[in-house]
Amino acid sequence: MRKNIGAILGGLLLFVVYANFMLKENETYAVIVAQYKKPIEQWPSPVVDKGVAWREFEALDMDTLYYETQEMPEVVLGKTLFFDPKLSKSNQISCSSCHDPEMGWTDHRQVSLGNDHLLGKRNTPSLYNIAARTSYFWDGRAETLEQQMVGPLSAHHEMDTDIKSLPAKIRAIKEYKPLFKAAFGEEKITYDRIISAIATFQKTIKSQPSRLDKFIQGEYQYLTDQEIYGMHLFRTKAGCMNCHHGKYLTDESFHNIGLTYYKREYEDLGRYWYTKRAEDVGKFKTPSLRDLAVTRPWMHNGLMDDLEGIVNLYNSGMNMINPTEEEKRLDPLFPTTDTLMKSLELNEQEIKAIVAFLESLSGSYYKMPRPDLPRK
Repeated sequence: MRKNIGAILGGLLLFVVYANFMLKENETYAVIVAQYKKPIEQWPSPVVDKGVAWREFEALDMDTLYYETQEMPEVVLGKTLFFDPKLSKSNQISCSSCHDPEMGWTDHRQVSLGNDHLLGKRNTPSLYNIAARTSYFWDGRAETLEQQMVGPLSAHHEMDTDIKSLPAKIRAIKEYKPLFKAAFGEEKITYDRIISAIATFQKTIKSQPSRLDKFIQGEYQYLTDQEIYGMHLFRTKAGCMNCHHGKYLTDESFHNIGLTYYKREYEDLGRYWYTKRAEDVGKFKTPSLRDLAVTRPWMHNGLMDDLEGIVNLYNSGMNMINPTEEEKRLDPLFPTTDTLMKSLELNEQEIKAIVAFLESLSGSYYKMPRPDLPRK
């Protein structure tokens, strides 16, 4: 009898503790939620590190001119070229081989797969909102889309095309001539026109509004209390707004977040290969978080495919390796993790809330059909 009473009392105590925890959690959610269910101009300011030029979130609007834009002659031509494997040396690989509309305009691979089944070294970035980027590639070595195109077209492990002979190859396909005439007013086919048309098409690839966008616009039912709490943590304790802010949730800058794998497997010195500056070792471009759920896996090397795991990594501070002063003196290229990376001390409840918020950032669902391609 005494044992039964003890068990009952123990159970009641556990229930009371759990009930108090849930009450406190609900009270926390209620206070936070009330701060955000109002116009964005009245939201609490984010907590960012000194010197960070952050920008407030901005809602995406539906592209109401999308279908009209897709009928523009240069877009039609660019789309056709984008999906045409004849732009590659083997006639087997198109731009869409790595940037597939059914896979969030990426390929869902760890790293890209190209000519002769050769693997690249980095994850394929999505083309969502590519027109809004200020530099291209993970290391930012291209300043325009047109400049960027030389890489995948000519790289041996991608499309392996001789770009000097590409116009003649396309010129030999008679069905392309009326497409070029409609786009440029004459049938003349040049390399500059080829990449201009592809770039014009790519710039039409935009994210559709997510639940976050609807929330920002005053439709507060689109985010749960947990997601709002996660957004608050994203903007404050978790420090995410240091790099992921503005309309596209990126600062368009470069950071070493501690994933250089220096002198180990997966080593990649990042932006250093382009700038040759020691301070750029291990820096990679901050990706946009738009349509995050449909563009996995993540990071420059595609090694991460679990959002909770990524948040846990950031929670740890990402300080995988940092040199001592002596090590830095002996090896100037020894990478130093960005000072923005620090231990966050997030608890399990907070981590799950942030993950829930991140999952609210994806709104695109339209899968573009592939066009009919010129055959002769």
